[in-house]
Amino acid sequence: MATPVALVTGASRGIGAEVARLLAAAGVHVLVNYREKAKRANAVVDGIRAAGGQASAAGADVCDGAQVEALLAAIGERFDALDVLVLNASGGLERGADPSYAMRLNRDAQLRLVTLALPLMAPGARIVFVTSHQAHFYPDKPVPDGYEPIAQSKRAGEDALLAAKPALAKRGIELKVVSGDMIDGTIIVRLLQRKDPASVEARRDQAPLPSVEEFATEIARAALQSNAPGTTYVGGADYLN
Repeated sequence: MATPVALVTGASRGIGAEVARLLAAAGVHVLVNYREKAKRANAVVDGIRAAGGQASAAGADVCDGAQVEALLAAIGERFDALDVLVLNASGGLERGADPSYAMRLNRDAQLRLVTLALPLMAPGARIVFVTSHQAHFYPDKPVPDGYEPIAQSKRAGEDALLAAKPALAKRGIELKVVSGDMIDGTIIVRLLQRKDPASVEARRDQAPLPSVEEFATEIARAALQSNAPGTTYVGGADYLN
């Protein structure tokens, strides 16, 4: 049996890197996607290989259609198939980002990547969309100061993918969503701590924030298990009341 292949976007650090490690430990060949930080992505790959796993760096800006097409063509040429696609890359709080960037990344790029990856995905393949409670429950729940463009765009991305779910199901491809509360130790929490520290402390007051390892474990489980629920929630029990 051929080794399963997974593409994890935004996997050169943080949650994506931990998901890559977990998938590799489960026997998957992981493609560690990065936009610019090749050195950081290669360090993740080297760590996986040192632990006995299989991985390769996969550079591409997911907002650039031509780069995504080239990446998927290379995957098809080397592996013939893609068994798992983890849509982890997201953003919008970056300094100097233009007003349309969040929607282009969190909605448009996600849907385009799925569409272009479909020819490589056979029945039984899985797609996992990674989001936050602040986006998943938008606009019904309050969001931190400055986070609304990200919440709005990630909610739009999730809605676009869910609209495609029946067509994916006809092809035998599962779509999963994993939503987490603010994840301790991530760049997004550090940025929010500067922009709206009260919102971060309010989440901490509810319960300890999930760790990167806890969140990544649920993402990997959704990617690997066919009986995983359609949506998995990590932390933030008050959101579910």
